[in-house]
Amino acid sequence: MIETTEPIVILERADIYQGDRPVLNDVHFEIKNGEFVYLIGRTGSGKSSLMKTLYGDLWLHTGSAKVVGYELHNIKRADIPFLRRKIGIVFQDFQLLSDRSVEDNLSFVLRATGWEQQAKISKRIAEVLMQVGLGTSQKKMPHQLSGGEQQRVVIARAMLNEPRILIADEPTGNLDPEVGDQIMQVFKTINNAGTAILMATHNYEFLKKFPARTIKCENGLVTEG
Repeated sequence: MIETTEPIVILERADIYQGDRPVLNDVHFEIKNGEFVYLIGRTGSGKSSLMKTLYGDLWLHTGSAKVVGYELHNIKRADIPFLRRKIGIVFQDFQLLSDRSVEDNLSFVLRATGWEQQAKISKRIAEVLMQVGLGTSQKKMPHQLSGGEQQRVVIARAMLNEPRILIADEPTGNLDPEVGDQIMQVFKTINNAGTAILMATHNYEFLKKFPARTIKCENGLVTEG
């Protein structure tokens, strides 16, 4: 797909559902290349459902949405893995494979997305671990890492296929404030290098320390914060 100046995310008159229940109505917003956007709102306000819709985990029922060039209102199930290769997804719970080293966790993802040459796999793993400040942790097991270090591995995993946007759902929710600030610095560094970020957070201190555009889910609507 050819890179263009078109926004990475475009939603128009989109209704977001959780199962059969509508949670957000008539959603309009765009995210441009390289933009950092916070997504805020109370628990149950629809933030996670909106994010899941953007990476194809929930179907778009009405309206239109285009994410990294894929039209979600027309997307075929077989195309969803290709959509997700252009999106990095960071969860609150780390979802690392506990029986594999950091290197093997990352290698698993690359091989699952079509990488075959071991030299290229090793090089890419080294690059993303350096990017998140874990350049010497390839051989460690997840249980040997702190919560902050595990989240850095998750961010590295999300960056493996050079996504155009990272979607992060409460990525510091399980971390203490100091470690949370360190993780935010990692995200800001990635963003400054050109990757767009959409981050859901309850931590309003971040909005003061790391100001950026904010959109809000409230009463079934999405508004500029």
